[in-house]
Amino acid sequence: MSQKLEVKLTVNGRDYVLSLEPRWTLADVLREHCGLTGTHLGCEHGVCGACTVMIDGQAVRSCLMFAVQAQGKAIVTVEGLAGPGGELHPLQQAFIDHHALQCGFCTPGFLMLAHATLLESPDIDDEALIDILASNLCRCTGYKNILAAVKTAAAVMKARRRQP
Repeated sequence: MSQKLEVKLTVNGRDYVLSLEPRWTLADVLREHCGLTGTHLGCEHGVCGACTVMIDGQAVRSCLMFAVQAQGKAIVTVEGLAGPGGELHPLQQAFIDHHALQCGFCTPGFLMLAHATLLESPDIDDEALIDILASNLCRCTGYKNILAAVKTAAAVMKARRRQP
């Protein structure tokens, strides 16, 4: 067993001070030490995207990152998408409205990937969006409804930014 380190993480605006072995991945720490089980572990090789979270506004596969590497960075998980009163984020609502999920295992990763993408490129074209969404795997729904949901959410998010 390795020596444990004190690691300070900021997840969804909340600070966590944890005693961790340096070998722990961020995905495992989020689930096992922070109780944030919305981040799913699929392949544990960075291929499937189920573990995608946002770190400093960028989509990151949390199974490929050690928790100690995330110290001092702003981490957002799927649990951090909803508003403070529990109001669903436009992406969450759009996934429901467009039936863009079935088993739901891949959904948190898609939501976080889409959120990071729309923050960085609010006017992303369909071809680029399809290319980005194809980096996450879904075995149930196909990607048509996921694409429709992300496009709907993009329009809602854009309209909200324009409101005074």
